Amino acid sequence: MGDAPYLGSMHAAELAAEDDFEGWRNAARSLASADTPPGEIDWRVSGASGDLLAMAGEAAPAAPVAGTPFPVPRAFVALAEDVICHSDPQRFALLYAMLLRLKQGQASMQDHADPALRRLETLAKEVRRDIHKMRAFLRFREVAEGDDVRFVAWFEPAHHIVRRNARFFVDRFASMRWTILTPELSLDWNGETLSEAPGATRADAPDGDPLEETWKTYYASIFNPARVKIGAMLKEMPKKYWKNMPETALVPGLIAGARARELEMVDKSRREIGGNAAAAWDALREEAAGCTRCPLYKPATQTVFGEGRVDAPLMFVGEQPGDQEDLAGRPFVGPAGRMFDQALELAGIDRATAYVTNAVKHFKYEQRGKRRIHSKPDGAEIEACKWWIEQEREIIRPKLTIALGATAARSLLGRVVTISGTRGTPHRLADGGEAWVTVHPSFLLRIQDRTEADAEFKRFVGDLRRAGERLAELVG
Repeated sequence: MGDAPYLGSMHAAELAAEDDFEGWRNAARSLASADTPPGEIDWRVSGASGDLLAMAGEAAPAAPVAGTPFPVPRAFVALAEDVICHSDPQRFALLYAMLLRLKQGQASMQDHADPALRRLETLAKEVRRDIHKMRAFLRFREVAEGDDVRFVAWFEPAHHIVRRNARFFVDRFASMRWTILTPELSLDWNGETLSEAPGATRADAPDGDPLEETWKTYYASIFNPARVKIGAMLKEMPKKYWKNMPETALVPGLIAGARARELEMVDKSRREIGGNAAAAWDALREEAAGCTRCPLYKPATQTVFGEGRVDAPLMFVGEQPGDQEDLAGRPFVGPAGRMFDQALELAGIDRATAYVTNAVKHFKYEQRGKRRIHSKPDGAEIEACKWWIEQEREIIRPKLTIALGATAARSLLGRVVTISGTRGTPHRLADGGEAWVTVHPSFLLRIQDRTEADAEFKRFVGDLRRAGERLAELVG
């Protein structure tokens, strides 16, 4: 889209669809390059379907824009991609107003106290949550088509996220022939081509199929009453989605006996690594692989989840994966990981008996030439990833957790802390566990003076050794 047509005192910026990010970006750049006031723009949606694969994330190059080009922060572009998918009719105008302020130097993407930025971040968070819900709660049902079958699903998103999620379902169910029906539009995958059709109604979707009994049996077998929290369950799985999910018919009965079975199930998961705890952890790791809770997933290679024993009495929490961890998909395998392993050995702790994870699951970095330079996660990113840490802790239930660095300590303790102010003393966590705080191994690698580096390394080993002694007291 080039220059928006001028109508009297208003510029009409027409978009192809509710989620037309490329159209909005092209129009916004043209208008902002001329410093067009936000109040002089009429943002419209024509209702044209547009190109599906372009909408789904393979957009064609943007059309040339008029005026003098200007830089746009990468963080704003990522934010806008999410906000555009929201159902708020003011989103186009809100984004443009922020873009113009950024161009004129009147706003910053780092000023999270800015009410306009905070509103946009809230909209983006709601969109990401809706994307997650579609991935988590959509259920396909088998429909016969002559000698073949098709899998059909019904979903009612709160925002315009269907095209945004299309690539996820194509990649995950590439070998299936499937259709996703929603009120706004429908997606159809024939195994080779993704196409779009008009919206549908709930009556167009099938009610059930023989596979549901198998799915219910599987769900009942992995249901862990020791992890049930009614408030959290309703928050993560609102009842509006229950009617489309066969396993939810089992939930009331499974919850009813949860308290009576809780201690039994916890004990069983401790004794049997192949039991419910392992199944729950596998499911959690698979879900985390598609995490979009914050923008860090976009440039990262993959989610780097925790690893280790699901009944480990000791948990280590680091900051975030580094360059090598991002490529390998495992925590603490780079230079800091080798330093960590060396310190564990000197402290008499076997890493194989512990669980190792990070407060943030995606690698945050700045690209400098061919190198990816580590960038510290901010508060919003730590908070977005806190949900995963809490789920890991609910499954593993460690007696003792060691926070490696200030980011990990902030995630576990729920507040900004300093290493000097929290090191060497026990901290009671909200879930009843105990935490100790020490430095992150990467801190040791950054010390230039050899004498100072050796002294700090010995101090780090001492922290680990004392934590190991404390663990023996807790377990014994």
